[in-house]
Amino acid sequence: MHMESGATLYEDIGGAETIERLVRAFYPKVYEDPYLSPLFPDGVEDIMEKQRLFLTQFTGGPPLYSNLYGPPRMRQRHLAFAVTPRRAQAWLRCMQEAMDEIGMSGPARQYFYERLTQVAGIMVNTPDETSQVSDGD
Repeated sequence: MHMESGATLYEDIGGAETIERLVRAFYPKVYEDPYLSPLFPDGVEDIMEKQRLFLTQFTGGPPLYSNLYGPPRMRQRHLAFAVTPRRAQAWLRCMQEAMDEIGMSGPARQYFYERLTQVAGIMVNTPDETSQVSDGD
């Protein structure tokens, strides 16, 4: 995955340091979200590491995730979880907030977010249910 600059997205966003900062900013937001936190009853440390490995590979960095776990096959790996459209949107909102928090900006951020939006759409495997979390009614 090369950007117009000829560099990979991984290089354009700042490499390992930026991925680490993004994951560290992202998961507290996930854990506080009423739609996402039920997916992580045992905490997020292991998930954070897997996300770091995946995002490194996803952005064109070293294939760290595949080296440890095989091909990502993210949709298949998440079939055990009810990934609803509402949860996909909450995940994207948390990611956008984390990008803001670490100061990620510019065309590389926009492209990265567009790619993540595609992934979030692919991950949806369950329709929304009104009984998941009250909307304040």
